[in-house]
Amino acid sequence: MEKIQYAKGLEGVVAGESRICNIDGQAGKLYYRGYSIEDLVQHCSYEEITYLLLYEKLPNREELDAFSKRMRSFRELKEPIKYMIHEFPSGAHPMELLQSAMTYLSSYVDHVIQHSATCNCRDTLHQVSQMVSVIATFSRYRNGKDYIPPRADLSHGANFLYMLHGEEPDELEGEIMDKCLVLHAEHGFNASTFTSRVVASTLSTCYCSISAAMGALYGSLHGGANEKVLDMVERIKDKKNVENWIDRALKGKRKVMGMGHRVYKAKDPRAKVIEKFLYQLSEKKNDFRYYEMLKEIERVFRERMEEKGKPIYPNVDFFSGSVYRLLGISPILFTPIFAVARISGWLAHILEQREDNRIFRPRSLYNGPEARTFIPIEKR
Repeated sequence: MEKIQYAKGLEGVVAGESRICNIDGQAGKLYYRGYSIEDLVQHCSYEEITYLLLYEKLPNREELDAFSKRMRSFRELKEPIKYMIHEFPSGAHPMELLQSAMTYLSSYVDHVIQHSATCNCRDTLHQVSQMVSVIATFSRYRNGKDYIPPRADLSHGANFLYMLHGEEPDELEGEIMDKCLVLHAEHGFNASTFTSRVVASTLSTCYCSISAAMGALYGSLHGGANEKVLDMVERIKDKKNVENWIDRALKGKRKVMGMGHRVYKAKDPRAKVIEKFLYQLSEKKNDFRYYEMLKEIERVFRERMEEKGKPIYPNVDFFSGSVYRLLGISPILFTPIFAVARISGWLAHILEQREDNRIFRPRSLYNGPEARTFIPIEKR
């Protein structure tokens, strides 16, 4: 009998090769196309990172200017898209809207060689450019406000805040929003990225592949952790309550949101960066409530875990929700922001999948009943 190896959830299984992202979980390092996330966040805009992910190299000034101009030219929403957003059920989650809008946008694009390994996805940048416009417009309509047209003179992150709030963000806030998108742009074969590659392996369109990835990200075990961190902070209420809350959570075997990561065995490098953003915003707004609470939760939880010989560190979600709140963003938009940042990574993986494609078709380990004799319905 053939011996079959089984790894639940594909844990530890190598499902493909990729040149896009390298994660050193032991050392707590993250690289896009060989460049460290620390260097990229410090020196690059989200548009530059999108170019890097799609074209496998950092652009020179002329290339970046042309790419940014093209990417920004796709920000405006067509009237049918705005109508769709306006009429979307008010009680629906914006992740469902993003999925719907992504496939709707596909009908406005001329797909070169449909259902083929060859496509023009690097040129049709609606996927990357318009999703921030969709989310900002959703939020405004949801709050009874009018649509704000995009501005081509603002970065990707700053334009999102402008379309969301109706006023230009200051330099610090616009830069932090753009850098947060850089931090979330790519992260290897996670559940949503793998989903995008599975759909792409059937030679479906990049729009369908990204829509499927959004569905995976919407799941409570993938996206949304930063919103749950904020919920945790609100339940604890005060810094002085942290130790008692943590002890009760551990005794009840409840998860402390934002602590630990499936891959990193050291502190998530993205968490180190975004923690600094949270401090900067807290200082600017003279509001250290989130920062102080989170640092106390981190201290107490890590202390308890190290007593058990299990060092656990914060991940990027631990701090990101508080950054977004200080930028005036509603928690319901947190997972959609994750999605609009990750689109450039998804698209890069879709394009890479098509280079040497083989449709994904894993096997399953059957554990049902042995062959049974069929009984006609009259005798059951």
